Amino acid sequence: MKILIIGGTRFLGRYLVSEALAKGHEITLFNRGNHQHGFENVEQLIGDRSEQLDILKNRKWDAVIDTCGYVPRDVYLSTKTLADQTEHYTYISSISVYKDWILEGIDENYAVHTLSKKKLEQITRGGSRFIPEYYGALKYMSEKEAENNLVSKLLTIRPGLIVGKYDYSDRFTYWVDRIGKGGKVLTPGDPNQKIQLIDAKDLASWNLDMIEKKETGTFNATGINRNLTMLELLETCREVTNSDAEFVWGSESFLLEHNVKPWSDMPLWIPSEHPLEGEEKPWKGSNAFNIDKAIEKGLTFRPLEETIEDLHKWNQLRDKQINKAGITLEKEKQLLRELAKYSV
Repeated sequence: MKILIIGGTRFLGRYLVSEALAKGHEITLFNRGNHQHGFENVEQLIGDRSEQLDILKNRKWDAVIDTCGYVPRDVYLSTKTLADQTEHYTYISSISVYKDWILEGIDENYAVHTLSKKKLEQITRGGSRFIPEYYGALKYMSEKEAENNLVSKLLTIRPGLIVGKYDYSDRFTYWVDRIGKGGKVLTPGDPNQKIQLIDAKDLASWNLDMIEKKETGTFNATGINRNLTMLELLETCREVTNSDAEFVWGSESFLLEHNVKPWSDMPLWIPSEHPLEGEEKPWKGSNAFNIDKAIEKGLTFRPLEETIEDLHKWNQLRDKQINKAGITLEKEKQLLRELAKYSV
């Protein structure tokens, strides 16, 4: 097949290109050219999706994958332009579209974020920039633009935490790196808290399978289809990295009282007994999304050990930098000292 990938040079996009090439597909990339991809036999079209779509006109592709649609206007323009030029369109959305993660087992029919037309115009007036505080609402409204233009051609995927090489967020990389260093490691909350994550390779492979079958619809894709706990996840990191790490569990109360921010300071952790700031109820469903629809359509997961090993090897070889997620070793030591006093 001929496949156009909007984006394709950063994290998930690189996996999509690799998997597509391995399957023998012909790939065209459309992006601003800000990141080198290193792929051979791949056509690259340079342009800004918000205003330079003419380069895509008068072309035909069997499928399109949109990895970087952040604002509804951009998704409207790309889907309107390509509606008659492709038989299938994948829009990569997010589980952030849901209005909250209070309940366990949230499926694709759960209530979503949205914005008024006035508010949408106000916050997107500056162009296609990423707007974290409205990310979920903008993603959902982008889904609707794609649905309106593509009718029966659209596959919408709502991933949760995607992990693997090239992850520029460093969220899961933080744990692999920190545990690999060994010693006492501050670990968050309940060791038995459920964790969901999906390997970018698994997500990309499944996406391409769905394209080949011309499957449409909306799917949660958070992985893994069993009750993975935080303890098991961290123990697997310790085993794969051959580390002597000792886990020191800080309770939710301790972490919140010491201003440890969920998800950013302690990646993967969202309190299950205490509401987040601005919320009335705790988000017990943050790592318990329903992915039955995707499983029924063939989504599978490779062993967790392989995911961690790939990430660990990549992290050791890349240019060293300060992790974008997690706490510093200095802050961790300070918190461990406080925790020792807190527990007495």
